[in-house]
Amino acid sequence: MTDTAAPTNGGTGENPSLNILAQYIKDLSFENPGAPRSLQARDKAPAININVNVNANPLSDTEFDVVLTLNAEAKDGDKVLFAIELTYGGVFRVTGFPQEHMLPLLFIECPRLLFPFARQIVADATRNGGFPPLMIDPIDFAQMFTQRMAEDRVRAQVSSTPN
Repeated sequence: MTDTAAPTNGGTGENPSLNILAQYIKDLSFENPGAPRSLQARDKAPAININVNVNANPLSDTEFDVVLTLNAEAKDGDKVLFAIELTYGGVFRVTGFPQEHMLPLLFIECPRLLFPFARQIVADATRNGGFPPLMIDPIDFAQMFTQRMAEDRVRAQVSSTPN
């Protein structure tokens, strides 16, 4: 990966380049509905549910907005202790890659680069909310991408099947 981008020629012959132009918090919400009672010591760890989503949108022929959304909810029984939602984005310049590599690049490599920053924001927000920092385990974005592509193929087959 280089710091300078070569002129694009459709991915035929130039050195591939991936640059992060910007990173930003698009949305951040932390809810602590039971405070201050929710902050009391517990005998057992709360049940934590985490959902992850990735989206990418073109801004130009070579620039893309990749957005990583992390939602987490901690529960003690049926009581919500905290809920956090983070939408964290990055603007990437991509040049010199063959077209068939673009989707994996945008949905695997770009979120992999964004994840450590988003993870730290979630950890800081939960700590600032009075809880131990929520340290999200590393995410296998390649597996997520493969699963998403398989689900898209199934949806396409179902929608093209005559009733």
